[in-house]
Amino acid sequence: MATVTAPSDQARAAFADAFGYVSGGVAWAPGRVNLIGEHTDYNDGFVLPMAIERGVSTAFAQRDDGRLQAHALAFGETRDAAIAELTPEVNDPRNPGGHWFAYVAGMVWAMRRAGLPVGGLDVAIAGDVPIGAGLASSAAVEIAVARAACAAASIAWNASAMARLGQQAENEFVGVSCGIMDQLASAACEDGHALLVDCRSLATRLVPIPEEASLVVMDTGVRRSLAGSEYNERRAACERAVAAVRTIAPDVHALRDVDAALLERARGAMDEVAYRRAHHVVHEIRRPLDMADALDAGDLAAAGRLMNASHASLRDFYDVSSPELDAIVALARGHAACFGARLTGAGFGGCAVALVASSGVEEFRRYVGGSTFSSRPAAGAHLVE
Repeated sequence: MATVTAPSDQARAAFADAFGYVSGGVAWAPGRVNLIGEHTDYNDGFVLPMAIERGVSTAFAQRDDGRLQAHALAFGETRDAAIAELTPEVNDPRNPGGHWFAYVAGMVWAMRRAGLPVGGLDVAIAGDVPIGAGLASSAAVEIAVARAACAAASIAWNASAMARLGQQAENEFVGVSCGIMDQLASAACEDGHALLVDCRSLATRLVPIPEEASLVVMDTGVRRSLAGSEYNERRAACERAVAAVRTIAPDVHALRDVDAALLERARGAMDEVAYRRAHHVVHEIRRPLDMADALDAGDLAAAGRLMNASHASLRDFYDVSSPELDAIVALARGHAACFGARLTGAGFGGCAVALVASSGVEEFRRYVGGSTFSSRPAAGAHLVE
């Protein structure tokens, strides 16, 4: 597959150039597009991501001196650190917040903290998933590094366990309070399917994407850094809403446990911003379940209506859309082949996704213009032959 082979060859060549010898293998992990269920993962809700045919390749080899060396082709930079000295403190010079090396080092740090025998690693990274576009490029780096580190140290691959460690790396090392959706999608998706995830239990259900449907990713070109955005503020607002609900319903642990009626009862106990954020989450949490059922039934029109409703809620209650995202979503919906469209990822810029009749994909992409690509569901992290 060209989208896998090219970055893999680039990673191999970059490894040889950076380290002066041939790598021992190559691992690949995909980016993802979230079909629906946005900002529900850290609220113990449901999400419906799909791995895309773009991702990150890591050429790797084991070291025996306890050091981590990483080269990023996209930045033309090599970083080096002693694994035993890696620290989650964001202000530490070995972990500059938002720097590409923080995601690599954070993953290795999380694996070591979990007791996994990562003794040392050389790794070169190349990819074709756009950076900062809401397609989980950081999670793809984390999971590709994890897959490489497991292979180098002969550690059995466990997709769910590595996804949890990737989330810990991002939460505690990089400093982004993300949920587990991105890492789990990159690690555990299967070819031809989206992945319905219960973010409380991590139970998953494969959801086949009908052959007559394709997903088109539309890049606004507006980039954002989650570490420097209002993402963490959204999570804090959800926590305030939960605290307010608990004053009348002490058994509530997360917005997953709140329905619309209970939210309205508790509205007077919370600030208006917290209410609006919770309003989105409470209504969004069921949409992945409903969309999975619609896709199972082949009801693409119903799936599209759910995507449209999700975008409106993210725009009007969660305040994470942008003029560029709203414009491209409206444009997409104006084409006859489009069933529905919405922003995807955390928002604040990045990409939107459209559910499009496969027979009309090329005409749709010409109509929308700009930077777009179509994708069928891809497999999760694996070693490349």
